[in-house]
Amino acid sequence: MTASALLTTPLNALHLELGARMVPFAGYSMPVQFPAGLMAEHLHTRQAAGLFDVSHMGQLKLIGPDAAAAFESLMPVDVIGLPEGKQRYGLLLADDGTIIDDLMFFNQGNDTLFVIVNGACKAGDIAHIQARIGSRCQVVTMPTQGLLALQGPQAATALARVVPGVDKLVFMTGGTFTWNGAELFITRSGYTGEDGFEISVPAAQAEALARALLTQPEVKPIGLGARNSLRLEAGLCLYGNDIDRSTTPPEAALNWAIQKVRRTGGARAGGFPGADKVLAQIDDPALLKRKRVGLIAKERVPVREPATLENSDGQHIGQVTSGLLSPTLNQPIALAYVQADYAQPGTELFAMVRGKPVPMVVAPTPFLPPRYYRG
Repeated sequence: MTASALLTTPLNALHLELGARMVPFAGYSMPVQFPAGLMAEHLHTRQAAGLFDVSHMGQLKLIGPDAAAAFESLMPVDVIGLPEGKQRYGLLLADDGTIIDDLMFFNQGNDTLFVIVNGACKAGDIAHIQARIGSRCQVVTMPTQGLLALQGPQAATALARVVPGVDKLVFMTGGTFTWNGAELFITRSGYTGEDGFEISVPAAQAEALARALLTQPEVKPIGLGARNSLRLEAGLCLYGNDIDRSTTPPEAALNWAIQKVRRTGGARAGGFPGADKVLAQIDDPALLKRKRVGLIAKERVPVREPATLENSDGQHIGQVTSGLLSPTLNQPIALAYVQADYAQPGTELFAMVRGKPVPMVVAPTPFLPPRYYRG
């Protein structure tokens, strides 16, 4: 895609003013890093507060008395039981049980679900949702909304100066706030493993809000590069890398996202695309030929996707899907799929980097303890 054909977010002019290096991402021109650089941006977010532009992501609402039941028919998660004011992680599944996209959804009350989907998948996701459940509820897209993420241990302090009251939210809750006459929808959530917030803001006010946040001493602008390294340290999947149409939730180690009520024996078991296959894999892990695992390298050699993985006999046993040198841990980490008998923590295997084997050990994820604020 040529630069002229790329879409831009409401913060595009601000990114350029701040000296961002822009790259194509999900059809948009997006900041990969600012002059401070990826390492400084990453560490600043872990220590203070980083401001991310995630306006490329898709925002939509599902409205109507049947919206929750309809949406639940597309995913293996508990939508009907999500209380008002709460948010949950979800997985859109194809009919073969593989993952179309991962998303967040929020029960706003008044028969309304607010949904955020990945930028690269949003057109397909919206078409899929419309085709499957558009006759059961209204599917309302929100193209005039921007989306900001403020992440880090000082995010609440900084945001509360600009939008009083947000510090009363706890992890995976949210609400409507007003700032300079603009209505903001804010959730206490994010994709870095840190405390933080995601802020849906009218596009026309997005730049002004971003500037107000950047005047806070704790806050600096952060690009896609550090967003990726932060989520990888947090052990969180990136759609298109670690999960896609070739992976099921159990293969991807995402069983935690499937509540008991939707599992075998649960009150609303099954009833989602690919349910027979997915529930069989949960009930009998021996059916899994491969599993997603975390890896930590024993040597300081960065291991990146799509490095192949071998056992001590040189046999191919898997592949790295995300990998980099962890800025916080100062050692290489990765997510990978390996044959099921190599998935136990402590198992040693070898990543092939430029023809040489780098010893790695299967490790639990997240690589860093999360610091979500639960009150």
